[in-house]
Amino acid sequence: MTTISPARADEILDALRRGTVPESALEAFAVGLDPYRDTLLAELKQAATGRGRFKAVRGDYGTGKTFFARWFQGLARAEGFASSEVQISEAETPLHRLETVYRRLIEHLMTEGGERGAMRAIIDGWFYALEEEVLAREGDCAEDRLLQESGALMTERLRPIERQAPAFGACLRTYRRAVAAGDEALASGLIAWMSGQPNVAAAVKRAAGIKGDIDHFGALGFLQGLLLILRDSGFSGLVLVLDEVETLQRVRGDVREKSLNALRQFMDEIDAGRFPGLYLMITGTPAFFDGPQGVQRLPPLAQRLHVDFGADARFDNPRAVQIRLHAFDMERLIEVARNVRAVFVQRSAAADRVLEHVDDALITDLATAVTGRLGGKVGVAPRIFLKKLVAEVLDRVDQFPDFDPRKDYQLVVQLAELSQDERRALSPDDIQLDL
Repeated sequence: MTTISPARADEILDALRRGTVPESALEAFAVGLDPYRDTLLAELKQAATGRGRFKAVRGDYGTGKTFFARWFQGLARAEGFASSEVQISEAETPLHRLETVYRRLIEHLMTEGGERGAMRAIIDGWFYALEEEVLAREGDCAEDRLLQESGALMTERLRPIERQAPAFGACLRTYRRAVAAGDEALASGLIAWMSGQPNVAAAVKRAAGIKGDIDHFGALGFLQGLLLILRDSGFSGLVLVLDEVETLQRVRGDVREKSLNALRQFMDEIDAGRFPGLYLMITGTPAFFDGPQGVQRLPPLAQRLHVDFGADARFDNPRAVQIRLHAFDMERLIEVARNVRAVFVQRSAAADRVLEHVDDALITDLATAVTGRLGGKVGVAPRIFLKKLVAEVLDRVDQFPDFDPRKDYQLVVQLAELSQDERRALSPDDIQLDL
């Protein structure tokens, strides 16, 4: 198991206590992903040369699509990419409203070792890189000249973007002047507008000579601008994950058609080279890719995404445009639990006691018990199992010297603990829960 920092270990354990997927450091307890690693790293290297890349990930509930996507983002950030994950939803982030997708992208933008919302740090880093380039060319110069020369260099770099999104350059130039003048209110307002946030003060827009909000087409231009800034700042590119695109099956027919067409156009423009350095990944269920209410409603998109999967998963091609994930089996579930225990031990003041009481046999018994309560469906069990392992067993052993899970712990699984997806994956006959 990979040794990680105390902060990352705490992040993992806190997420598991909440029953959610950690945002980073998933390498520490991931299992079964090695067959994809080499191919994905090779595709990231291609994206880093200025190519656009696309990958679709399919799997039923319990196959770990979100986990896979976040593991991949961590892999990409370690290779010098920025990353962002956008959860597609009918109400908050409909796919056909690309201005909304762009806003969520910026809100969740991350770089290696950083937190969400990295847009301003990336822009400030870019300005610093421009100034360093001027100093390397001109030598030491006065602050006014440095500002002037780096501004001219910025205009030169932004020329291809400003042909389609002139507001991008106007906003950046005004932001730089605001920072130089110490006008934090204006600088923050401009970053908010560039991030796609609504309700930015009219005075902020007037200062930059811009109007309204970023629209559908403006969002694509601003995404191009972000990619340019990333490459210019030394990043390899951007990984964008659109998670849970299967929600498109539950929207109105006209909205679904618009969303599928937006996805097709996005893919076509990536192939055409409009978004150099962008690696787009989408995740969805088999029903979305193969069913009548998903991709199949738009034949050009269905043709682009079609892959013939054989009966033997050993021969799945990780280089294909679409890859499939398979549900957890008991062996993988137990292996993940061992890895989580190893992460926990790194942060425990009672490591010996934890290892003694939460041994492999207890982990196996707990996994079997949780899975049994869920009708034997191992694929539904990982979230609930890991939450109970950390919050109800490991934490108690760590904190209470006289707590023995074999004597003092009784497994209880209640219906209220299950997510909607978990409930959908279970039939009434499956569920054996405590009321």
